[in-house]
Amino acid sequence: MQSSRTLLIALVVVLVAGLAVTGYALYQEKKQPDGVEISVGKNGLSIKEK
Repeated sequence: MQSSRTLLIALVVVLVAGLAVTGYALYQEKKQPDGVEISVGKNGLSIKEK
């Protein structure tokens, strides 16, 4: 009984840690940097202000 409880706690900790990592990754992806974006493509040089 004790080992199943320990396994359950370990599983919950792993799931919470995975959720935290996923949330942080999404936050970093959504966060837009301030400044200027410079890109070179088929249409030449493009400069966009953020």
